[in-house]
Amino acid sequence: MTEAIKSSLRDSKTARWVVLILVSLAMLTAYLFMEILSPLKTMVQNAYGWDNSQWGIVTGAQGYLNVFAGMLILGGIILDKMGIRFTAITSGIVMLGGAALKYYAFIAEPGGDILGIPSQVFLAASGFAIFCVGAETAGITVSKILVKWFKGKELALSMGLEMASARLGSALALFGSPRIAAAMDIPTPIMFAAILLLVGLILFLVYAMMDAKYDKEGEAVASESDSSDDFKISDIGHIIKNPGFWYIALLCLLFYSAVFPFYKYGPDLMVNKYGVDPAKAGDIPGWLPIGTMLLTPVFGTLYDRKGKGASIMILGAILLIVVHLIYWTPSLDTVGFAYLAVIVLGIGFSLVPSAMWPSVPKIVEDRYLGTSYALIFFIQNIGLMGIPILVGKVLDIMNPGVSDKLDAARESLKAQGLSASEVGDKITEMRIAGDLPNYDYTNTWLIFVGLTIAALFLAIMLKRQDKKSGYGLEKPNMA
Repeated sequence: MTEAIKSSLRDSKTARWVVLILVSLAMLTAYLFMEILSPLKTMVQNAYGWDNSQWGIVTGAQGYLNVFAGMLILGGIILDKMGIRFTAITSGIVMLGGAALKYYAFIAEPGGDILGIPSQVFLAASGFAIFCVGAETAGITVSKILVKWFKGKELALSMGLEMASARLGSALALFGSPRIAAAMDIPTPIMFAAILLLVGLILFLVYAMMDAKYDKEGEAVASESDSSDDFKISDIGHIIKNPGFWYIALLCLLFYSAVFPFYKYGPDLMVNKYGVDPAKAGDIPGWLPIGTMLLTPVFGTLYDRKGKGASIMILGAILLIVVHLIYWTPSLDTVGFAYLAVIVLGIGFSLVPSAMWPSVPKIVEDRYLGTSYALIFFIQNIGLMGIPILVGKVLDIMNPGVSDKLDAARESLKAQGLSASEVGDKITEMRIAGDLPNYDYTNTWLIFVGLTIAALFLAIMLKRQDKKSGYGLEKPNMA
């Protein structure tokens, strides 16, 4: 009886698509803030004197609480225990609080050290870590919302459209943030993005009221109140015994570790390798989320109607290898190659997620979905935390003396009474003129090449496991 009522609710096409619009726009604001600092690496280093390792500390903060404090696992448990509405609203509040702290770190420019880390770096990393607890929990919550409303229907398409909306948020950050910072100052785009998070929280509240209204009218029995969905510790045991879960979780770890850190370092690569103006540093990487925004729903529809999910993931991994080989090769240093690589990256980044996330409900039972998504995001966050830190450390090691020369020039300019913004502009001019050195990314980029090769291996193993276990990854989602 409960399933029949749920089905009748999901059969309301208008309700389904209104839900999709609400949660997609909310995630757009989350991803916009997620990447708002990414295209500003060169500006931040020039203005505030961060080295690459400190940049890695801040951009890798995504996983500090989610991994070390187990907040993502806790988020999945809360989702399964407390339900979709509570978790969505709570995650929105947490995102807003973390964003406020990160903004404070830049507007206040605190001096001194905290735990041996410059105070500004520590506070920016702490704010981003708190924000990411909310953002990742919101991500698994939205995934469960879409499974609830679209399973057996346009599930892959709905997930593709939601991811497309999130990618639009990333694109807006990559294109807009450096231009706003160049015209005003670095804290201003962070402030704008934080205000939009408040809009995202309001959208989650509207969704919660809509969902509650259906429950009160008797048109749906909330799946979150169904005792069969209550979290049990044994759920984790059921999930981790499934080999398919590990293949897709580790593929997610490797794949996203080869893509999302590109947002953090790609704009700086464009400045240092291809000679792009720092005010336009996000333009070439910005085409990546635009491409995925357009293509992910297309590939999602293909998976819904034609299947071949495991094969789609293999093809996507191959394309990523090609992309990072282009960025790694020293002789391919013209802007045309940078654009070519980001186009191919956009295709690859559309293929894998369009098949990966809709495949999870085929591999694990519905009652374990919230915890399964949380575990996958937890594993993913290990890479999203570790890879930016590793890249920053390796970049400093492979470029001895560069940070010292930049610091010396910065201190000289500060002694003249220039503000951080003015110092940053002067340092940028000196680097463009060749008076100060740039960073060489060649050896560092081999990290991404290795990740993509490992991702291809996992994608092949997942397809083999699908044949063995009969998950149906190669079958269409729609009957």
